[in-house]
Amino acid sequence: MTYEERLNEYYDRLKSRKLGPLWNSIGSIMTKEPKPRVIPYLWKWDEVKNFVMESGELVTPDRGGERRVVFFSNPGARDLEPWGWGSLTQTLYAGIQLLLPGEKAPSHRHNQSAIRFIVQGSGAYTIVEGERVYMEEGDFLITPAGLWHDHVHSGGEPMLWLDCLDIPMLYQLGAMFFEHYPDFNQPVTKPDNYSALRYSASGLRPVQDHQNHYAPQAVFKWNQTKQALENLAKLEADPFDAYAVEFINPATGKAAANTIGAMMQFLPEGHATWAHRHVHSAIYHVFDGEGYTVINGVKFSWKKGDTFVIPNWAWHEHVNTGSQGAYLFSTNDLPVMEALHLDKTEAHPEKRQVITDEFKVLSDSDVLA
Repeated sequence: MTYEERLNEYYDRLKSRKLGPLWNSIGSIMTKEPKPRVIPYLWKWDEVKNFVMESGELVTPDRGGERRVVFFSNPGARDLEPWGWGSLTQTLYAGIQLLLPGEKAPSHRHNQSAIRFIVQGSGAYTIVEGERVYMEEGDFLITPAGLWHDHVHSGGEPMLWLDCLDIPMLYQLGAMFFEHYPDFNQPVTKPDNYSALRYSASGLRPVQDHQNHYAPQAVFKWNQTKQALENLAKLEADPFDAYAVEFINPATGKAAANTIGAMMQFLPEGHATWAHRHVHSAIYHVFDGEGYTVINGVKFSWKKGDTFVIPNWAWHEHVNTGSQGAYLFSTNDLPVMEALHLDKTEAHPEKRQVITDEFKVLSDSDVLA
């Protein structure tokens, strides 16, 4: 028996006993730097919205389907089954949810954290642990893990919002819990505007929230976010993020959604940021404006309503090409990376990237190649 034959026979015997040789595998596991399995990608709002609105003619929210959502599926996650179907990054899921006038979505709870960014419409509200929270365009809402929540639409126009949850991460950890509320919807037990009244002044915290482990502020209103950005824009811009604010838990100063970070960025007319990269991944939704983002040398052109993803450790920079300011909402897994002491940020040595290509929609054959 030759050396190669003996070695292969040895590997076969290891495999048959559910063992493996580290020396033959370590090169693909211990990489010199992060190598994400998801890829940068962009979805155009016109196409996504058409699919979402069509779902309103075919599907209703109920105990079986729970929510009417069209989710974003990263082409690079195709080999990450079974959880890859709903992965936008390796830790985060996102989709567009539709609630039509007069509809109700059932109450449930789960140990995944959830955030919502209202894209279009008004007149609907979510109930989170007995608190009715009205939703308007540009609002940022959180549903902390473990709290009962449902949705009711009492208005006259369709409501669409971006959902983001940490489903892929919890699936990989094997730590999923989900539970239906005994009735279709939970009762409202708190006065309207409860969160707004509780946190009516920035920097002030009710004493009873000293030990609060989840964010007691259920909604961050767009007019307040916009005002904060307008004030910030009177100062010097951050070279990498322009003018940006993070949504935080006012009781702790940490991320509002615990495991999911979120922020709103403002790019003035003609503004271009410098390129950088970081270990945490990010999902972007264009709330207003138009421009492009360069990710690893590829130009991703965007306008109002578009959604795109920046995988971890990918070079990226933003440029506003419109005739007005651009607002970019984004979510990320920074809180998890920071908690594990894994996050790292690096500035591009040339400040800006050379554009080598433009984003193209992948066909099924491209995805399967």
